[in-house]
Amino acid sequence: MSAQLLIILVGIVLIGLAVLSSLGEKGASAKLISPKMGIPLGILGVSMIIFGSYTSDVGYVTSQMEQVSRGNKLEIEGPVTSVKVISPVEGDYVDCRILSMGVYPRGHEKDIWVVLKPTDEKYYPQSDHTNTSYKRDGEWQVVTRFGGDLEEKYELIVYETGASASQFFSTTIQDWKNQKSYPGLEDAEMPEGATEVDRINVYLGKNCRGVF
Repeated sequence: MSAQLLIILVGIVLIGLAVLSSLGEKGASAKLISPKMGIPLGILGVSMIIFGSYTSDVGYVTSQMEQVSRGNKLEIEGPVTSVKVISPVEGDYVDCRILSMGVYPRGHEKDIWVVLKPTDEKYYPQSDHTNTSYKRDGEWQVVTRFGGDLEEKYELIVYETGASASQFFSTTIQDWKNQKSYPGLEDAEMPEGATEVDRINVYLGKNCRGVF
């Protein structure tokens, strides 16, 4: 349970106690709480609900307003026959946050994941609010976050996954967020059912160490 939700729930309880105190003025049997205490409890409860709702909204808006840049984009000619990354392109110098984009063929039903492999040789699955890459009308995209040094080389790898591999990536990312630690995945930890479909090399155009 988030701190914001807990604050809101406590505020609701305090308002409930304030209501009980007002009922106590009319019936002796209901005088569990003094009316003099009820008024400040009610005010405090309303304040907590407003504060909890506001901070929750601020967090949501902040996440929605995350600034991302776009790299160069590959022009696709002819029908799309496979899942492919079209932005950034091979050899691009990228920002700390970019929008990776690509295409997929008609009838493609598997999930698409972007996984970064920096110089530490570990794998870092990428996601935004939908976890898997967003797919629509033959195109996919996902926010991609880098955390390395200026000019560090990254392999940007695109995987298509079945349900179990997709769930593994989602769970892994959530666990990392909860622990506030992002150790990366070793080769042996990569899930079965994740099939590599494209790979490019990009380089950091600025120092992104400690940005996230």
